[in-house]
Amino acid sequence: MSDKRLIKGGIIVTMDKDRRIIENGYIIVEDGLITAIGKYDDVKNELSSIDETIDATKEIILPGLICSHTHLYGILLRGAPLKIKPPTDFVQNLLEIWWRVDSALTHDDAYASALAASYEMMLSGITFFADTYSGPNSITNVLDYIEKGVNEVGIRGMLAFETTERENKEQAKKGLEENIRFIKKTTKSDKIRGMYSIHASFTVSDEHIKDVIDAQRLVPAPITIHTSEGLVDLYHNLERYGKRTVERLNDVGLLGEHTILAHTVHINNDEIELIRKTNSKVAHNPLSNMLNAVGVPPVVTMLEKNITIGLGNDGFIFDAFENIRGAFLLHKVHWRDPRVISPLTVLEMSTINGAKLYGLDNEIGSLETGKKADIVILNPKPAVTPIFEKSVIGYIVYGMTINNIDKVMVDGEILVDNGQAIKIDENKIEETLLKHSTKLWERLDIKVE
Repeated sequence: MSDKRLIKGGIIVTMDKDRRIIENGYIIVEDGLITAIGKYDDVKNELSSIDETIDATKEIILPGLICSHTHLYGILLRGAPLKIKPPTDFVQNLLEIWWRVDSALTHDDAYASALAASYEMMLSGITFFADTYSGPNSITNVLDYIEKGVNEVGIRGMLAFETTERENKEQAKKGLEENIRFIKKTTKSDKIRGMYSIHASFTVSDEHIKDVIDAQRLVPAPITIHTSEGLVDLYHNLERYGKRTVERLNDVGLLGEHTILAHTVHINNDEIELIRKTNSKVAHNPLSNMLNAVGVPPVVTMLEKNITIGLGNDGFIFDAFENIRGAFLLHKVHWRDPRVISPLTVLEMSTINGAKLYGLDNEIGSLETGKKADIVILNPKPAVTPIFEKSVIGYIVYGMTINNIDKVMVDGEILVDNGQAIKIDENKIEETLLKHSTKLWERLDIKVE
């Protein structure tokens, strides 16, 4: 017989199709699923056989937050004092920093970074993320190492190896084989699943893209690709193919409802229309775009076209609330218009729309009967203004931080309680990550003095 848990009180932000907000609500969780949700006053005298009650009075209840695009291994370079001239553009960032890091990564680095980054995301309320790993010298079975780290934390993830031909075609082939293997392995997995990832169109041939498309037809899973993040992608395609990036991807057959385009900074209206027509999806990474100074994607225009957009961190800052506010503010200042994006819009990117990107909106992304009990409870501690139906979403976007996390649940299991992880020891994470990041820094000739 399963435990039956009641969450009562508080204000529930459902993110369902009607975007219902339920004051003094209740949720019943059984076998990892939400079996009932509504107003507590309507049922408080009828509830029975409750094994555990969580009193969320004066708190905010959200669906688990979603990170639509990340690189877990990015955490290994945090604060690194690199002995290079500061890169002047995106290409130099890749050449001087990230491609050097990629080549130095080991399977153990992949595990350690997955452990630490998924832990940080969990503490900020993220219960699902989509990750792409890029390590040309650690391809075979590396996704198993990442899976192990994420499983120890307990949240959900969709994992892929990022294929590229920047060194040779054989590495791209091996990366695709690793994705196919892992997708097959995790087909029936509840928490960790596989997908396909292509680095970017400027590092792969049409032939490799077609190989990925063919693989996806035989072994279905989402496909993600960095798209016009920097001008190098656009210029490469114009020079070599006489097409803009999205035009080339469309002509080769990559666009479609199972395709997630990360970044889409340097795209024009014709490309936006191709994304819309093919029902392709977009992962927006505002803080990373600011860090790399690549520009501002036309998110506002894409939203007007009803293109589904999720919110990612690109392996930079793993705190969900910082990324939410980054998306909320960036487009206002870019357009010099405070009206262009609303608190509800960025919360949708971080919940239900993030789930839609990966075809998981029937399972996660909102609080509804029959969906997985991935739940975040926020404690305003204390509330500084009244929190009710018309104010709660603005209150979340304007005011909530990682310090307001009370509980995080995945499949009804409490992973964070009173803001503290209860399944995994933080000391183990610190010890593991410092051990491997120190060795990585040594291989990269980064001095610790």
